Amino acid sequence: MNEAVVRGRALDVAELPTVVFSHRSLMWWGTLGLMAIEGFVFALVIASYFYLRSHQETWPLTALPPDLLWGTINTGVMLASFLPAHLAKRAGERMDLPGVRLWLVASVLFGIAFTVIRGFEFATLNVRWDSNAYGSVVWLLLGLHTTHIVTDLLDTIVLTVLFFTGPLDGKRYVDVSENSFYWYFVVGTWLPIYFVIYWGARVV
Repeated sequence: MNEAVVRGRALDVAELPTVVFSHRSLMWWGTLGLMAIEGFVFALVIASYFYLRSHQETWPLTALPPDLLWGTINTGVMLASFLPAHLAKRAGERMDLPGVRLWLVASVLFGIAFTVIRGFEFATLNVRWDSNAYGSVVWLLLGLHTTHIVTDLLDTIVLTVLFFTGPLDGKRYVDVSENSFYWYFVVGTWLPIYFVIYWGARVV
C-alpha cells in the first residue's frame, strides 16, 4: 500500500459524527469554563460575608436574620428542578424530540416558580441593600444567583420555543444538553448560598 493511500485514509473524516456531547463538545468546555469563573465569584462573595462577620461583635448588625420560609421553599423547588433538567439532558443526548419538549417545558415551569418565589425572598431579607455591610453582601450574593437563574431561564424558554417551532438540527440537542449542564451548576451553587444567607446569620 503506497503512502498516498495511507495518507488519504488518515485524512478521511467522513465517518466522524457531526454532533457530539459532553467533554467531546467545545460548548461543554466553554460552559465548564464559565462555571469555574462564576463559581470563583460566588466563593469570593461568600468569603467577604465571613470576613465582614468576623469583624463584628454582633451579626447581622442591626437587622434580624432573613425569614426562613421562602428561602427554604425555594431550596426544595431548586432541588426538585434538578430532575427535569437531567431528563431533558438525557433526552437531548438521545435526540428524543418528544422527551426534549416535555422536559424543557417542565424546566421552564420550575424556573418560573423559582423566580417568583425569589421575589418573596428579597422581600423577607429584613435588610435593605444599602443599610450596612451585612445588607450589601447578602443582597449581592442573592442577586448574583438570581442573575444566573434568570439568564438560564431565558435560555431555556428560547430553546423550548425553538423545539416547538423548528427548524432543528443536531446542534440544538447539544444546546439542550449544555443548558441542563449549566442548571446543575445553578442548583449546586444555591445550596452553600442558602446556608450562608439563611443560617450564617443564625449560627453563633
